[in-house]
Amino acid sequence: MRSDLFGNNLETTSGETLALQNPRMLKARLDGSELLARQGAMVAYQGSVEFAYEGAGGVGRFLKKALTGEGVPLMRCRGTGDVFLAQDANELHILDLDGDGVTVNGANVLAFEPTLTWDIRRVEGASALSGGAFNMVFSGTGRLVVSAFGTPVVLNTGEAPTYADLQSAIAWSASLQTRLVRTAGASALIGRGSGEAFQLAFSGQGFLVVQASEGPVVPTHSHGSSGGGGGMFG
Repeated sequence: MRSDLFGNNLETTSGETLALQNPRMLKARLDGSELLARQGAMVAYQGSVEFAYEGAGGVGRFLKKALTGEGVPLMRCRGTGDVFLAQDANELHILDLDGDGVTVNGANVLAFEPTLTWDIRRVEGASALSGGAFNMVFSGTGRLVVSAFGTPVVLNTGEAPTYADLQSAIAWSASLQTRLVRTAGASALIGRGSGEAFQLAFSGQGFLVVQASEGPVVPTHSHGSSGGGGGMFG
């Protein structure tokens, strides 16, 4: 059998622990090692690999997740073999942390090495009323894989005052200062909200990653009263 499929899409031979199989799929090579990944992100694996529910990672973080709705339902992958991970065919990007820190929207975390330290924190300057005010902060040494809805842009926050929609800002330097900016009457022009539009203002030297969308739109579900096939499948 002949096809470009077999020539362009064969498994990558990269020897790295975490490598991009393609722009939308991650290959994790486990050699008796472990990896933390988003539950449900595994699309295939080869070898002898076990998957275990990780939860929120400790009582403190569990309580924060329960209160904020933020964080990632994690699974721990361990064993010997190759694990392939993806998230809704979003673009994937690998970040190498070397003693520094990064803040990431929980919805955009795909996987990370257990050598990294992480926590759930309130975004500085944002209130609970603004929505999306809690994200995950990673620090230490190790690799982190984030997803982006569409191709993102990376902005240098030290060049000029920088602002981003709360759902579009997916990652930024943990050292940046943030504050909430409220734009009255701009809801029809900015974002999906109503009433007042909220943006995060970033200051300091660092980077900001902004995805090309506020994320996929969840269709509105209507509970109609008309009969015929409604029930639990309506």
